[in-house]
Amino acid sequence: AVEPGSRLLEAGCGVGAASLAVAARAPGAHVVGVERDSDMAAFARENVAANAMGDRITIIEGDALDRRADWGVFDGVFVNPPFDMEGDGRAPAPVRRDSHIAEQPISAWVAALADRLKGGAALTMIHRAAKLAQILAALEGRLGGVEILPVRPRLAEPAKRVLVRARKGSRAPLVLLRGLDLHDSSGAKYTPEVDEILHGTAEIAWS
Repeated sequence: AVEPGSRLLEAGCGVGAASLAVAARAPGAHVVGVERDSDMAAFARENVAANAMGDRITIIEGDALDRRADWGVFDGVFVNPPFDMEGDGRAPAPVRRDSHIAEQPISAWVAALADRLKGGAALTMIHRAAKLAQILAALEGRLGGVEILPVRPRLAEPAKRVLVRARKGSRAPLVLLRGLDLHDSSGAKYTPEVDEILHGTAEIAWS
């Protein structure tokens, strides 16, 4: 649970959807969303205003990896970074390029965002399961107490995404959690667990 008065950072907030969702679930927290694309940042501000969240969410146009930026440190950082580097696979449409193609490797994201954490605070990242080895290598020596939550598209299928959480100053051993199934075996319905999360009656089980 997020403590009242917490400051949370979303690095690369896009149009602000995740920042809005987190703010709605953590009514005592203030969320700062940083987005370098000026159009995306403008849309994010519009979305914040449309949801009457202007006193709870601040959108900053800037580079989330800029260590010189005077944003201070946070009680938590969450990020859904671009999944691929140039040359990793099929190029996305130009309008989606910035959100899908990373200019910096995972290690650069982790290094910059680790510096934005207060002691004991957590970085939470979602990424492709195929990039897990790179994520763990980037966390080594920077953050500890790593928790890995595999996210499977449906029951009995391999995970395609992973949620990874790690804390500043923690020396706890790595924990691999049972994971989360998004849909039932037919793929037509959310699982009861996910349905409860989406309706705000449950949280992701980090245990």
